[in-house]
Amino acid sequence: MSPKDLLSALIVILAWGVNFVVIKVGLHGVPPMLLGALRFTLVAFPAVFFVKRPAIPFRWLFAYGATISLGQFVLLFYAMSVGMPAGLASLVLQAQAFFTLIFAAMILGEGFRGPNVAGLLIAACGLAVIGVQAGHAMTVAGFLLTLAAAAMWGMGNVITKRMGKVELLSLVVWGSLVPPLPFLALSLMLEGPARISASLSDISLTSILAIVYLAFVATMLGYTLWGKLLARYPASQVAPFSLLVPVVGLASAALLLDEGLSPVEFVGAVLVMAGLVVNVFGGWLRQRLLSAAR
Repeated sequence: MSPKDLLSALIVILAWGVNFVVIKVGLHGVPPMLLGALRFTLVAFPAVFFVKRPAIPFRWLFAYGATISLGQFVLLFYAMSVGMPAGLASLVLQAQAFFTLIFAAMILGEGFRGPNVAGLLIAACGLAVIGVQAGHAMTVAGFLLTLAAAAMWGMGNVITKRMGKVELLSLVVWGSLVPPLPFLALSLMLEGPARISASLSDISLTSILAIVYLAFVATMLGYTLWGKLLARYPASQVAPFSLLVPVVGLASAALLLDEGLSPVEFVGAVLVMAGLVVNVFGGWLRQRLLSAAR
């Protein structure tokens, strides 16, 4: 990966790591489904009038919007509203790396390398350790919904890869036309007109800033850069970088929300991070060791 693309990956990691704290802050004043509707409405409008539609079939545009935008965040926002802490959400959501590799193998025929398998198995153990804490530091529903959100993200990664070369800013903007109406329909059903009206009439500056961050930094900037990386490199090389997001997510949640980790959760987090190291650097390390042995 070139230095420029590595910098892009680090920018995404920072933007998405802080994103979980911003979501938690936004949910203090706006219910989850309404927050999703506002987020993606702001991404799509007025940009859709100035950004050219991506040159892809509508089915791919809809699939992208339905998975990465709608499916992922319906599940994640609801998970965080029913007891999933911001820091742990940033960690558990990285199960998307498993789903991305599995879906890429099934749909795109991409193979697994030894370090990929070893790294993901280590990280899976870490997620399992964290899952044991469901019902204590986090709710069972929050944990399971976050895993489901990770599956949606993984499928969205593969859909982005399957599209081939596409203008990513236009994909993000036009793909954001898909979520607002379903989010609003869910908000009407689950949250009700009275809560929607009260949230909008009493919306605070903090909530407005949270929505702006979610729309422009986490969505437009983050997914544009991420999609470009997926278009240039195999999914197995790009997806593991997202495992660094919890480092920022856990640190920012501890600093800004005073969220801490239990000893068990800390062990799980270390295993997930160790899985990333093996996944990304395992092949290089093996070659160095073989070269030294010769």
